[in-house]
Amino acid sequence: MAASSATNPIKRCRKPEREGEALNSSRVSPQFRFVSFPILDPPRLLPAANLNSRPRCRQGAASCFCSSLSTSTPRGPLLFPNRPPPPPPLLPYILNYLNDRCRVHKDTINFCQGVLRRKPLDWEPVERNNLSHPIRRADLVITVGGDGTLLQASHFLDDSVPVLGVNSDPTQVDEVKKFSDEFDATRSTGYLCAATAGNFEQVLDEILENHKHPTELTRISINLNNRQLPTFALNDVLVAHPCPASVSRFSFRYDTSSETSSHLVNCRSSGLRVSTAAGSTAAMLSAGGHPMPISSNGLQYMVREPVSPRYLDTPLMHGLLEPDQLMHVAWYSQEGVIYVDGSHVKHSVQHGDTIEISSLAPILKVYLPQKEHP
Repeated sequence: MAASSATNPIKRCRKPEREGEALNSSRVSPQFRFVSFPILDPPRLLPAANLNSRPRCRQGAASCFCSSLSTSTPRGPLLFPNRPPPPPPLLPYILNYLNDRCRVHKDTINFCQGVLRRKPLDWEPVERNNLSHPIRRADLVITVGGDGTLLQASHFLDDSVPVLGVNSDPTQVDEVKKFSDEFDATRSTGYLCAATAGNFEQVLDEILENHKHPTELTRISINLNNRQLPTFALNDVLVAHPCPASVSRFSFRYDTSSETSSHLVNCRSSGLRVSTAAGSTAAMLSAGGHPMPISSNGLQYMVREPVSPRYLDTPLMHGLLEPDQLMHVAWYSQEGVIYVDGSHVKHSVQHGDTIEISSLAPILKVYLPQKEHP
């Protein structure tokens, strides 16, 4: 806050940096920019009787008194004389962690390509960001990355082409524990990935020899104003206001093929989430939902953070949709967004739009890992 010299004769300025205080990093990731700030000395108390006699900085107002090393006025005591020395900087650890993740991912891609070259197969590598058309003329799609890579590839697949996910950089439990107090060292999530670099060739041979079979997973179909959206959700669908701090206003009901309908529910909340069985262990579970059997063909829905107190403890805010049930949503906010499997695929909605959500979508064939799914 600026003040005139008549009322406050002391001008404030930034404490000048000393030689050697600035920390510079010569290693910068192409996707991340790290900015390091100088570590200044602890603040010192200035004797009140000598405030007016100290030299003043002429570079403008700031937040601390300017101290000059050439003055003969003694410095005051340290505010924190017993403060322990600062911990070593985390930047080198984070850079090494990111570099290692990049290296492991590239090594896994190269390893999988080497395995494919040794097999009597015709194959073609495609980067995930270059996918733009449905994949039809293939017997198998292999994704190398994590669940996010598999989800993105699933948007270009129908029920005729199976997919095998390879987790290129699995999370290392000991690494997560080691850095638990510094940063999140979790690596790639591979809940839907049946292989890693360690067993990729074995899993591929089992598929080629017809010893391993895919699981049929349910997906979500979305109609916006009676128009079928081209993308089917494998994980979940979120309908919400684009601003997370704004209230989403909508109503919903669901009916069956027998023409019986539920009660109309009017909501003010932070949105509506509908998940498949595969997505029930993701954001739905984190929000308080329950995991579903992976082969279930039903859907689970949840109203996020409802505002109306009358609905807080009712089953209307969280429930299941049977395979023959359709959920009808009427949107009453000025704007909204339909998010399909995260934030990459989204469709805008506005006041008065109608949305129909169901499991009437082509299934997806996925080779799942050899572990017990709920």
